[in-house]
This record gives sequence, C-alpha cells and structure tokens, in this order.
Amino acid sequence: MEPTDRAVGTEVEVAALPQHAQTDLGSTAWRTMDQGQVNRFADLTEDHNPIHVDPDLAAATPFGGTIAHGYFTLAMVAPLLEELLTVNGASMSINYGLDKLRFPGPLPVGSRYRAKARLGDIDEIPGGFQLHVDVAIEVEDAPKPALAAECLFRHYV
Repeated sequence: MEPTDRAVGTEVEVAALPQHAQTDLGSTAWRTMDQGQVNRFADLTEDHNPIHVDPDLAAATPFGGTIAHGYFTLAMVAPLLEELLTVNGASMSINYGLDKLRFPGPLPVGSRYRAKARLGDIDEIPGGFQLHVDVAIEVEDAPKPALAAECLFRHYV
C-alpha cells in the first residue's frame, strides 16, 4: 500500500491541540486498493462474501467487480490519518470510537483512494484531549465517498 504521492501533514504538540480545532487537514496521498489486500482482510475476519473475494461473481453485480469490505475501509482510517496529523509529546494516543459512520459508496478493487479530514471540536479530558475528526475516504472519479465518519481520538499528555 505504497502512497503514489506525498501529502503534507500537520505536526502539533499535544498541549497545543486546542488551538487547531476546526482545522482542515487536507488529503492524503492516493493509494490503490488491490485484491490481495482484500483477500487477506477476508481471511483475517472470516468474511468471504463473494462481492469481496470472487472477481467472476462480483463482475455480474451492480459493482462490476470486487470491492473492499466496509470494515476494511474503516480499518484504513487510522493509518491514513497518520499522514495528515502527527501529535508530538503524547504519552499515549488511542482510537476512542465513532460518533457517525456511513459507507455511501463502494471502494472497488483496482481504484485509487485517499483520506480527506478536518479537525472538529477538541475537548479537554482528564490527562489530555479528545479530538473529533471528520474523515472521508474518497475514491478517484467516484460521486460518493466509500466512507464518511466522525472519529474520536484521545491524546494524553
């Protein structure tokens, strides 16, 4: 999953996070989804739905070919966001959860995709900060994103 170009990320000290609320983080580099990745995810999760792993069957569906699992697309959010935001000085950083999650469109195998993100509210919590990050996984030339989510991350001092 090598990026095909480089995004310029934002580096922030953990104590300065509140100053970056409501900030556009931009887009990551484009990546290409390949069938091998989808097959490995299917093996790990034991989700071998033919729309993900059977190119011949999937070709006859409205998708026209295999597509990445929605939860595989979600699993890519954290590593993709690392291209866009680096929080320095945190003793620990965690995925805390999701307030909203939708899969408006497919992520076809062979297509290029990237993450686009915006920092929303940044709340002070005991020992650190909780970030609300609006994320979309865009598919090149597709009318709808493959994923739209409000993700919650916590960074501790």
